[in-house]
Amino acid sequence: MRTINIHDAKAHLSALVDGVVRGESFVIAKAGKPLVKVVRLDSPDAGKVRRLGFLKGEIQVPDDFDQMGSAEIENRFA
Repeated sequence: MRTINIHDAKAHLSALVDGVVRGESFVIAKAGKPLVKVVRLDSPDAGKVRRLGFLKGEIQVPDDFDQMGSAEIENRFA
């Protein structure tokens, strides 16, 4: 994520906003100290994005998953 100083952010606000609309968030800093993060309004809140386990109950992994295709692999390398 890019960090932009406050002076440059003021000078290039339109271009920065266009980038944010495309999903390119950035941080505004003053004297090198990060102050705010600029993101799209419809972006998910931090901590609310759930990625792990999102298919729970939707798929089943066979008990022999780690052995599937082992005979074919052995034949190819024998």
